[in-house]
Amino acid sequence: MWVKFHRSSRTVVAICDENLLGKTFRDGIRRLQITESFFKGEIMLREEVAGIMKSESLNGSSFNIVGRESVNLALSVGIIEKDSWYEVEKIPFVITC
Repeated sequence: MWVKFHRSSRTVVAICDENLLGKTFRDGIRRLQITESFFKGEIMLREEVAGIMKSESLNGSSFNIVGRESVNLALSVGIIEKDSWYEVEKIPFVITC
């Protein structure tokens, strides 16, 4: 998975499935664009990403998560709830505050 930190007054952690980087999906008026400038940080293993999700959620970070593998991981570590995401062309994504 790709992981990138955006730090300002609040940290936003961008996470996406490795195979989605650089792609755009459309569904009616919705558009889901997985840009390299926002998501391309570091490739990490599932266990590493799970640790980041847990620690950053405790620190009050927000998350922008795209892709089936990434969203399922967020669900399994408890930072999102079931059915809390949206889909565009069957690609799940969630933004937490």
